[in-house]
Amino acid sequence: MNQIKPFRRVKVSGEVYKGHKKEYIIVFVILSVLTVIELFIPSMENLTKLIKGILLTIFAGGKAFFVAYFFMHLKEEKPWLKFIALIPLLALLFAFVLVLEGIYR
Repeated sequence: MNQIKPFRRVKVSGEVYKGHKKEYIIVFVILSVLTVIELFIPSMENLTKLIKGILLTIFAGGKAFFVAYFFMHLKEEKPWLKFIALIPLLALLFAFVLVLEGIYR
């Protein structure tokens, strides 16, 4: 009969764990401010619908960046992985340019 083996002991380096609480609070404040700004953009009557849409998209992209960079720990990754994460953004930019060309052609 097989016996259950206890967990192996893992040696831990001498590094002191640094919490992320301060970073998370800062990101929470930034996301909250961006959300409040997004709530006021539709009520701005001096802006066109196109400008409102562009501003809302920029703010949403900024919030997505902060979530990916801090909560998905993208800031701790190697540079090539950060580049790979940018590829969908470049594809989105390319699609946006193609749509604009189709509209104004």
